[in-house]
Amino acid sequence: MVTARKLLDSKFDRMGRRLSQFALLVSDYDEAIAYYCGRLGFTLVEDTKLSAVKRWVVVRPSPGEDGADILLARAKSNEERAAVGNQTGGRVFLFLETDDFDRDYTAFLAEDVDFAEEPRTEVYGKVVVFRDLYGNKWDMIERN
Repeated sequence: MVTARKLLDSKFDRMGRRLSQFALLVSDYDEAIAYYCGRLGFTLVEDTKLSAVKRWVVVRPSPGEDGADILLARAKSNEERAAVGNQTGGRVFLFLETDDFDRDYTAFLAEDVDFAEEPRTEVYGKVVVFRDLYGNKWDMIERN
């Protein structure tokens, strides 16, 4: 069993690492771009055609931010298509931090974003759960 102390003493504590990108299964590239960039205000970072059916599509919540980019990956198999919108079995999957909760909540309301609840205040800050166009649950958070 690895203890926390052993992890701190490991070679990995001296390596610079960050999560740079993750794949999010989508049904269609163009509808996903329209939703994430049009309704949520994300930035389209890249849209490169790789073949007749495959593209490399990357979006980011804010231009110039140093967070993880989202690779919009079109589901191609029956198994992948079944997982679109449910990559975590119905749990909150993604966490969108904001510096102005009220601004973004109001903007999302105007774009008819599907909120699963009313905004609430927790010990760590303001939060609300919303669903994207595929049903993935997101937390939007403004930390204290």
